Amino acid sequence: MKWQAACAYVEQHHRHHDPPQGHQFSLGVLTEDGRLVGVAIVGRPVSRNLDNGLTVEVTRVATDGTVNACSALYAAAWRTARSAGYRRAITYTQDGESGASLRAAGWRKVADLPARPGWDAPSRPRHPLGTENIARALWEITTHDAPPLPELPDETSDETRPERGRRKRCPECKTPIAAAVTGRPARYCSPACRQRAYRRRSTPTKSPRSALP
Repeated sequence: MKWQAACAYVEQHHRHHDPPQGHQFSLGVLTEDGRLVGVAIVGRPVSRNLDNGLTVEVTRVATDGTVNACSALYAAAWRTARSAGYRRAITYTQDGESGASLRAAGWRKVADLPARPGWDAPSRPRHPLGTENIARALWEITTHDAPPLPELPDETSDETRPERGRRKRCPECKTPIAAAVTGRPARYCSPACRQRAYRRRSTPTKSPRSALP
């Protein structure tokens, strides 16, 4: 399917998510009379820890309730991804969803993830989506030679800029540097320290030989 058409279907039928920002490919399932009853959108993994070039994520599946439509979409998504050279496909379900369609398509649950308070962070502002504070389950399907699933990151941390436990210090005065709200982290604690460092680098140093008589 075209991505725009798949997004329009998700907008109309998905229970708790808006359309994603992009895709690798999208699929639709039709009845015998040609009626569209469901779509699947497949893209790169949202978690950068899982985005290794060999993995895709089924980011959206939406149907009108037709029996077996979800299972058909999950199975077709994996067949398409595997034929393109991918070795793993992943997706998530929310707490309270049985995952029966995934099991019927050959997927398996690999992890239960705790509820997260939200995806907003100083280095990555996000608006509430209405899906916060809901536990999730991670599912996968793989080829026989797929590499092991990497260690999953802490769901409560900021994946873009994880905390290291210690605050960075200014190289001039050794004062702790406040975390940046947006953009790149500061290197110096103040403009004065930055200027002192620049002047020191710009001042030519005398060679030890020039001090000899």
